[in-house]
Amino acid sequence: MNIFAVVVFCSLLFTFLLKLLSELLNLKAAEAPVPSEFIGLFDEEASRKSREYLRSTTILSLYSSAFDLALLMLFWFGRGFNQLDTFLRGYGYDTVVTGVLYIGVLLLVQSLLDLPFSVYRTFVIEDKFGFNKTTPSVFAADLLKTFLLALLLGTPILYAVLWFFEATGTLAWLWAWGGVTGLSLILQYVAPTWIMPLFNKFVPLEEGELKSAIMHYAKEVNFPIAGIYVIDGSRRSAKANAFFTGFGKRKRIALFDTLISGHSVDELVAVLAHEIGHFKKKHIIISMVLSIVNLGALFFLLSIFINNRQLFDAFFMTNLSVYGSLIFFMLLYTPEELILSVFLQLLSRKHEYEADFYAVSTFEKGESLGDALRTLSRSNLSNLTPHPFYVFMNYSHPPVVERIRRIRDHVASLQSNSMN
Repeated sequence: MNIFAVVVFCSLLFTFLLKLLSELLNLKAAEAPVPSEFIGLFDEEASRKSREYLRSTTILSLYSSAFDLALLMLFWFGRGFNQLDTFLRGYGYDTVVTGVLYIGVLLLVQSLLDLPFSVYRTFVIEDKFGFNKTTPSVFAADLLKTFLLALLLGTPILYAVLWFFEATGTLAWLWAWGGVTGLSLILQYVAPTWIMPLFNKFVPLEEGELKSAIMHYAKEVNFPIAGIYVIDGSRRSAKANAFFTGFGKRKRIALFDTLISGHSVDELVAVLAHEIGHFKKKHIIISMVLSIVNLGALFFLLSIFINNRQLFDAFFMTNLSVYGSLIFFMLLYTPEELILSVFLQLLSRKHEYEADFYAVSTFEKGESLGDALRTLSRSNLSNLTPHPFYVFMNYSHPPVVERIRRIRDHVASLQSNSMN
C-alpha cells in the first residue's frame, strides 16, 4: 500500500466530509429566530428569502464540491495523470514547456467543467433572488478576459517556477520564492491601473457632500488619498462593496455604485473608516507578510518532494518531473492547507474587530457602521445566525450580529468615558 496515496485520498475525503458537516449545521442554524438587532428590518418575508438563498447556494456548493472530488478520483484511478503526461511528452518539447502545457491543460479542463456551476449560480440562483445584473455577453467577456490574463500573466510565472526547479539546484525553492514574490508585488501595484479597469469602469467621485465628508475624515486621521472612484458594480450584481487599492501616497478608494445608492453619507464614511482601520492597524502588511512566508514554506516543502518516486507511484506515473511534483505535492498538502486556512480566518476575524473599533473610535458618527452593516445584511440576504463551526471553518469576517453588538458596546464605552 502506497502511504502517499492513502494520505491524499483520506485528506480529500475528510476535507469534503468536513465541508458537508459544516454546511448542514449552517443550514440548520439558519432556522433560528431573527436576532433582536434586526427586528423591524428583517421581516418574515426577508428572513424566509434569506434562508432560501442560503439553501440554494449551499446545495450548489456541495454539488460542485462532490463533482470535483468524483472527477479527481476518476481521473486519478483511471491513470489520467500518466496518460496526459505520455501524450504531451510525445510532442518532444523540453520539460519546462511540457510542464506548462501539462498544468495548463489540467487547469483549463477543470475550469470548463466547473463552468456550468458558475452559469447556474449567476443566471439561475442570483437571478432568482434579484442580485444578477450580468448579461450573457458581459459574462462571456469576463471569461475571455480572465483566460487571456491567466495566459499572459500565469504562463510566464509558471514557466519561471518550473525553470528554477529544473536549473538552479538545491536553492531552487529560494529563487522561485523570490521571483514569484517580486512578480506578485508588482502585479498588486499595477492591477488598479492596468487590470481592474478591464472588468469595471472607474469614474472619479463627483464633488459633493460624500466626497467632502470622506476627504475631511481622511485628513483628520492623516490618511492621504490620491483619488476616490465609483465602480459600475451594478453592471454585474445588485450586491454592494468597497475597497482600497494602491500603495503609499497612491492609495485610492473604490466604491461600488450600489453601495453609494443604498447608504447614507455617514454610513459610507463609517465603512471607509473601517477600511482605513485595516491600514492603520497594519493588517494589510501583516496579511502580505504571512502570504509571502507561506509561499516560501510551500516552495521549500515542494523542494523536498521533487521527483519523489513513491509520490509518483501513488498517481501511477511512469516518468518523474518537476511539474508532476508540483501537482501531486499540492494534493498532498491538503491537510496543511486546511489547518492554515482556519488559522488565517481566525486572524482575519480578529482584524475585522480591530478595524471596527478603529472606525468607532475615530469617526464622530462611528455608530453608523452598525447601521451600514444592518442595511448591507438586509440587501445581501445575509445569514444572520451562522453556526459557530461553520464560522470557525469559513468566515473571514465575524458574524454580522456579533460585530454590531461589539460596535454598540464600543460606542457606549466611548460615550461613558467622555462623560467622566
